[in-house]
Amino acid sequence: MSDPTLEIEAAVFRRLLRHLAERPEVQNIELMLLADFCRNCLARWYAEEARARGLDLDEERAREIVYGMPYGEWKRRHQWEATPEQLAALEARKSRRAAADPD
Repeated sequence: MSDPTLEIEAAVFRRLLRHLAERPEVQNIELMLLADFCRNCLARWYAEEARARGLDLDEERAREIVYGMPYGEWKRRHQWEATPEQLAALEARKSRRAAADPD
C-alpha cells in the first residue's frame, strides 16, 4: 500500500511546479527577495534529494524538471535583467543572512 502523505506531497509539488510554469513573469530574483527561494533552489533541492537516494541526477536535469524545459531556453523566453534595486536588495538580504549565521 502506498503512503498517502507521500502521494499528497508529490501532488502538491507538481501543483507548485505548474503554478510557477503558469507565471513565468514572476522572476527568480523576486521569489528570492520575497520567499528566500526560487526555481533554481527547487531544482538544487530536487537534485540533492535524488542523489541522497542514490540516483544520478545533476542540477541541469533537475532544472529541466522544475522549469519544464532546458534552463537556457527558459531564460531566453522569460528572464529579464534584474534592476539595480533588486540586485541591491538581494545583496542586502545575503549580508543579513551571513551576519545572522556566521558559520
